[in-house]
Amino acid sequence: MTTNRTVIERAWKDLNPKVRHEYLAIKENVQFINGKAYTADGRDVDHLIEAVPKIKTPTYKQRGGLNAITELADHEKEHGGFVFAFFSAAKTMEEQFPDLAQSDLARLMFIGTYTAWETGQLKHDNGVPLDKKGLAKLLDISRPAFNKFYASLLAGGILSEEGGLYMNPALFYRGNLGDVRKQLGDVQYTRLFRKTVRELYAMYNGRTIKQLALIYAVLPFTNFNFNVICFNAEESNADLVRPMKLENLAAMLGYQDTQKLVTALRKIKYNGKSVFALVEADGDKRARKVIVNPAVVYAADGQSLDAIKILFR
Repeated sequence: MTTNRTVIERAWKDLNPKVRHEYLAIKENVQFINGKAYTADGRDVDHLIEAVPKIKTPTYKQRGGLNAITELADHEKEHGGFVFAFFSAAKTMEEQFPDLAQSDLARLMFIGTYTAWETGQLKHDNGVPLDKKGLAKLLDISRPAFNKFYASLLAGGILSEEGGLYMNPALFYRGNLGDVRKQLGDVQYTRLFRKTVRELYAMYNGRTIKQLALIYAVLPFTNFNFNVICFNAEESNADLVRPMKLENLAAMLGYQDTQKLVTALRKIKYNGKSVFALVEADGDKRARKVIVNPAVVYAADGQSLDAIKILFR
């Protein structure tokens, strides 16, 4: 006679070892908010917490969900962890930061990766705080350019000086997503991978920094689940996503010549791979779609991660 315990043990054994490890990690570190389970970074794992103990045979969906979490955790680790970047969907960064130049957006994105866990203080990875002088050294730009940029950050409420330098949590945050979202309300967010962004900044800091700013500029139009640039970035149903043509994106970003945008997008590489994939349908170049490399930004739960990564191999 097969006991319930035997069935559960078999089901548990069938799971990938990494999935079992991830499940146990979630089980140990889960937080319950309003009766639902969340990980420390704010991921909703309520359906997974009960998946293993109650299963008679693990369903394809349950195994898929657990594998997706493991895949995402590996992806996050590979790219140096992440910081949550917040923004208003379908609203250009120029509208959101009217006092910042295009090159400043790249610098802001770079600074955001130094946001410390929960406190929001700017710190090196070893925990040493960044002061104004240290920030100037990190950015590696001329003194006049830094002073102007720094003054804009303070005036715009992006940074504050309160016994240290602190990032506005409405822009970049590391910690429990649920906590900060309660305060921010209806905003869009994504994961910005720290190692990737820093390496890109080291490569493009100089005359090409405006190209790097394109990464930050397209965030409001990058779909939460599929990383395709579209008109409805928060749509989770693939059938309803409305991809944006290059000419539309060019107009949004202030490019009068679409080809110049194409050239700029193609020039940005990370580890020899494109940061932006241009997908052509039926040979119609005018209808090309743009997909963002998930090594740079990715917001979803991991279910679509492998499919997107294939485009950048």
